[in-house]
Amino acid sequence: MAKYILKRLAMAIVTIWAVITVTFILMHSVPGDPFANESKKIPEAVYQNLLREYGLDKPYSQQYMMYLKNIARFNFGQSMKSNTETVNEMIARGFPVSATLGIQAILIALIFGPALGAIAALYQNKTPDYIAMIISIIGVSVPSFVMGSFLIQFVARNVEWIPIGGWGEWRHVLLPSLALATMPLAQFARLMRSSMLEVLGQDYIKTAKSKGISRAAVIMKHAVRNAILPIVSILGTTISNLVAGSFVIEKIFGIPGLGMFFTTSVFNRDYTLIMGVTVFYALVLVVMMLAVDIAYTLIDPRIRLTKEGR
Repeated sequence: MAKYILKRLAMAIVTIWAVITVTFILMHSVPGDPFANESKKIPEAVYQNLLREYGLDKPYSQQYMMYLKNIARFNFGQSMKSNTETVNEMIARGFPVSATLGIQAILIALIFGPALGAIAALYQNKTPDYIAMIISIIGVSVPSFVMGSFLIQFVARNVEWIPIGGWGEWRHVLLPSLALATMPLAQFARLMRSSMLEVLGQDYIKTAKSKGISRAAVIMKHAVRNAILPIVSILGTTISNLVAGSFVIEKIFGIPGLGMFFTTSVFNRDYTLIMGVTVFYALVLVVMMLAVDIAYTLIDPRIRLTKEGR
């Protein structure tokens, strides 16, 4: 296990380095710089001092090496558009908000998605199956931002105690969490249904039934445990996407999370903030993937780590 984790950590470092490199190249491939708009309004000497202050007057190779050194010390630097906060402070302020929203969304998806899929499989080609699949198709087809707009229009405007946007109370989380959870819930339901149908046809399920084990015990102890493995395999990317990738939903509901900082940084071409949020998101994704790989081996005893890295 220790050797496997070390290999995965090495792969994670390479992945993060690749994300840093690609993001750096893409940002600097766009003409201009973060102070291009201000250059027409401020004296040339001040403009040159700003470039010198953030190292933008140096060759790209030197800028790249300087940023790698800062990343190694977990220092994302000073925002180029904010004089009051560093990028680390912005992430520390925004991530708990995004994490709270994402965790609640994933809990909703995990509670109702697999249950919906299991019910659909147990009642295949019957009314519960049809209802579950209709819900799944709607969830997969409708983007989260469209669902968010729908909830604002038809729920928040008609229910007084549910606010349209903002942050601070438990009521503010209801609609954005539901909008964010719709798509993963539908994906989990579809995966669970197909996997459950396959598992229910296996010989060990028939053997368990022939031994007189109750239907509920067969379903919970044998069918569900094995059928849920495909969901576990995508859980890492789903969690990271919901925790750190709810940018559009945060914008729609006016939530002060990482999405607010990221969208602002893109419009302002704030290099350090773009890099900081992107690298932080990559870290969250890599950690989640590693945790899921380890959990996968614990859920299914048949899976063993091999010399090839599994």
